[in-house]
Amino acid sequence: MAFFPLFRTVVFGVVILFSIIELGVAAHLISLAEQYFYFYPTFSALAVATAVLTLASMVGMFVIDFLREEAFTSMVLVELVWLFVLWVLWVATAGEAASSASFYFPLGCIYDAYPTTNDACREFEAVEAFAFLNFFILLIYTVVIVVYAIIATSRGNNVWFTSVKVATFTAPASGAPAQQHPLSQYPGVPATQAQIPQQHTGEYNPYVQGPVTPQQTGGYSQYSGPVPPQPVAQQPAGYNAYRGGPVPPQAPSVQQSPQQPAGYSSYPGGPAPPQAPGSQHTATV
Repeated sequence: MAFFPLFRTVVFGVVILFSIIELGVAAHLISLAEQYFYFYPTFSALAVATAVLTLASMVGMFVIDFLREEAFTSMVLVELVWLFVLWVLWVATAGEAASSASFYFPLGCIYDAYPTTNDACREFEAVEAFAFLNFFILLIYTVVIVVYAIIATSRGNNVWFTSVKVATFTAPASGAPAQQHPLSQYPGVPATQAQIPQQHTGEYNPYVQGPVTPQQTGGYSQYSGPVPPQPVAQQPAGYNAYRGGPVPPQAPSVQQSPQQPAGYSSYPGGPAPPQAPGSQHTATV
């Protein structure tokens, strides 16, 4: 069982028990005073009325809440208002009993020669004691429920119109963001733990297993290793790489080198390329 339903059950049970004792003692005091002193003190009648109200209301609230959870009498707000009224009545009873005891028995219960008077003195003290006990118990219970209800309301949980048995006094804030998991650096890859940046040397590729092959001219790819050099396409004459701008001037044409004599080899030490028939010229004598 949760703390608050158990706390409520214990408080109600103790207060009901003390109210039964208070009712019996106050009723006997009224009977004793009328029989021997021909009057009864005012606080004894107040004690009987307060005990009867407490028994009727708290037993009814406890039974109705047991049979039906969302009953009107089980709401936190209704329960707090009524218990506030009860502990005010109990503190009034205790205060009136203490005032009457100090007036009628200023020296305490020292009348051993008069047993009836001594019994009346002790019943004064009993009524006062149980009235103070019920007052303190109900006061503490009321303060605790009010404090936790205010805390729950500040978190966005309205518990004023629910029963103490089902109220979520200690629940987290209703608008609290859900726990966020660390995002992966690369889409599609779940992140199982926080990403820790690491420094790597030039010989280690963090995305390809094994060492990185020597770099080639043309660039390096951090995902798939070295990138081969890309051939540059030759642009046609008159091509303008910048749209809307003037065409750059063309370089003057290069004159062809003069024809080499027969038997000349462009590669030193190599044979001369064969000449086409009729290409040789005989000297004119």
